[in-house]
Amino acid sequence: MAAAAPGPVELGFAEEAPAWRLRSEQFPSKVGGRPAWLGLAELPGPGALACARCGRPLAFLLQVYAPLPGRDDAFHRSLFLFCCREPPCCAGLRVFRNQLPRKNAFYSYEPPSETEALGTECVCLQLKSGAHLCRVCGCLAPMTCSRCKQAHYCSKEHQTLDWRLGHKQACTQSDKIEHMVPDHNFLFPEFEIVTETEDEILPEVVEMEDYSEVTGSMGGVPEEELDSMAKHESKEDHIFQKFKSKIALEPEQILRYGRGIKPIWISGENIPQEKDIPDCPCGAKRIFEFQVMPQLLNHLKADRLGRSIDWGVLAVFTCAESCSLGSGYTEEFVWKQDVTDTP
Repeated sequence: MAAAAPGPVELGFAEEAPAWRLRSEQFPSKVGGRPAWLGLAELPGPGALACARCGRPLAFLLQVYAPLPGRDDAFHRSLFLFCCREPPCCAGLRVFRNQLPRKNAFYSYEPPSETEALGTECVCLQLKSGAHLCRVCGCLAPMTCSRCKQAHYCSKEHQTLDWRLGHKQACTQSDKIEHMVPDHNFLFPEFEIVTETEDEILPEVVEMEDYSEVTGSMGGVPEEELDSMAKHESKEDHIFQKFKSKIALEPEQILRYGRGIKPIWISGENIPQEKDIPDCPCGAKRIFEFQVMPQLLNHLKADRLGRSIDWGVLAVFTCAESCSLGSGYTEEFVWKQDVTDTP
């Protein structure tokens, strides 16, 4: 089936939400915390969720619930984005797509309740499929503590981290293990992503005296450099001004969704060409689906001494056919554009 014509742009905003609204059965779009996996079997394994540069486990950044109208096999559909947050790397990015028909092995055929908040607030570390999740990151956990046989991990790194932060003491207390999950300082703060349709009428150019309102955490670029960009008539200036004017009416947006539209770039540098976007393994082209905005960095509290995660734009491209390569998670493609360091 060919890709549908592009629709209106949906803007995403980070908002606080009760924990029950961010669980898998609510089909959330969200930032941070542990992934609310859609398909509860055939999750991506530790190899798929390792940083391609440094080899360490990636952290869950966000997920977007994006079903395709008219597609029975994609009645439920989510995209999951992961990033490396370990200095000095902070560079690796991977994105996965999963989709399910309305009638499936994991969820009710009927929509979830909007008011029901049953269950405890404790961390769920085993899926209905029986798969165990890592105590640190919430990803597939093939490793088990050899002593208690109850704590599960995705990697040696996360087992060591959990041991140091409390499992060493809890390991012999089998009744407390599931209820004693410490804060490992690995997960990003958790928010719901709420969306609204972008206003069609936007100003051509928006004058702002304080660029920090829009670019406050764009990699620590000095304000003088941003001022320099704004004062010179150039292609770079035009692109940056266009970016500013696009987001000016909703400067808090953390995400722009529009399957098949064109992304808005923050810089004239490192804009991908068609040849830079690999085709899907099914043979179809990949098309743009959503982009993560630099404003999200304000919510992540990821700054550390030295290097930290940073980006100008993260653009996610997915299979134009949204193919069903089995029932598991299909890796898609993400392009990272940084803020240009203009002298």
